[in-house]
Amino acid sequence: QLQLVESGGGLVQPGGSLRLSCAASGVTLDYYAIGWFRQAPGKEREGVSCISSSGDTHYPDSVKGRFTISRDNAKNTVYLQMNSLKPEDTAVYYCAAVPWPLRLCPVEQVEYDYWGQGTQVTVSS
Repeated sequence: QLQLVESGGGLVQPGGSLRLSCAASGVTLDYYAIGWFRQAPGKEREGVSCISSSGDTHYPDSVKGRFTISRDNAKNTVYLQMNSLKPEDTAVYYCAAVPWPLRLCPVEQVEYDYWGQGTQVTVSS
């Protein structure tokens, strides 16, 4: 059974950076697409980024140019580097995984089978 554990969240000032990690156990991630999602208080969960098994990535306009997703299959871990953070980036961040043979990663959360417990990111001065 695949288990995902996020880490790296915390409190950061506007303009700062954080790197989130999503560590997998139980199954190798080589053939999985991984997505990062976030949910702010009172808002619906939204997609932040995704990466396919071949390394293709997707970002919504809200984070494009600021966030970078990457994967290290040897460590069975996916990362989300977040730069130029804004207060509106404050949310609980979740990673999710799904076996996915296609080149383009799925952007809809309904496609994902496995979820981590989330890590809090707070951007505030």
